[in-house]
Amino acid sequence: MSLTIAVGDIHGSLPKLRLLLARCEEYAEGRHVSFVFLGDYIDRGPQSAGVVGCVMDLQSKLADRVIALKGNHEAMALTAVDDAVAAEHWLAQGGAETLRSYRAVNVNELPDAHLDWMRSLRLSHDDGRRFFVHAGVDPRRPLSAQHDRDLYWIREPFLSDRRDYGRLIVHGHTPLNGRNPDQRTNRLNIDTGAVFGGPLTAAVFNDVEIGPIAFLQAD
Repeated sequence: MSLTIAVGDIHGSLPKLRLLLARCEEYAEGRHVSFVFLGDYIDRGPQSAGVVGCVMDLQSKLADRVIALKGNHEAMALTAVDDAVAAEHWLAQGGAETLRSYRAVNVNELPDAHLDWMRSLRLSHDDGRRFFVHAGVDPRRPLSAQHDRDLYWIREPFLSDRRDYGRLIVHGHTPLNGRNPDQRTNRLNIDTGAVFGGPLTAAVFNDVEIGPIAFLQAD
C-alpha cells in the first residue's frame, strides 16, 4: 500500500525537516511514498536557503513523488523581486532572516534556480480524497474555482466553516498553539509552529482511508 505524507510549514527549520524526513523513511518501511509539502519553506527561521535546497534535492531524487506547494511567504518573496514596497513588507515578515541565510543584501540576489523554483510551485493538489493547499479555501466557491490568493492567504471564513467540501482539506498557514494538529471533519491543519518552538508535523495518508493514519513529528 502506498503512502502520501503531507508536511506542514517549515520556515527555515532545516534540522527539524531533516529529522522529520528520516522519521518518514523509517515509518514507511520500504513502502512507496509520495510527499506533499504545504508551503512556507522560507522566512522567520535561520536556514531558509538550506530548506529550499533540501526540498529541491528531494524532488530531483523522487521526481513526481514530491509535490511542493506555494505558501504566502514564497508569494511575498516573489512579489518583492519587482516591488520595493512589497519588499519592505516581506522583510518585516521574516524575509530579513531569509536574506541572511542566503548571505544576500536583497531578494534579487537570491539564486535564480531558487527563485525559479518558487515560481514553479503549485497552489494545490487534489488526490481524489484530500485537497492539499497552503492556507485553505474560500468555502463560498467550489474547489475548482478558487482564487489563487485565497489558497495561500485565507483564514476566515474558512477556519470556522463546517461544510463538507467533498475532500478533506489538508492545510497549514495558521500556526497552532499546542503540539497537536487540528483535525476537524472537513479539514486538517498541520502547522504546529515549527519556527516558534513547536514540532514540525507530517500527516500520513493511505489509499483507503480519507483521514490521516498517523502523525510524525520532529522537534
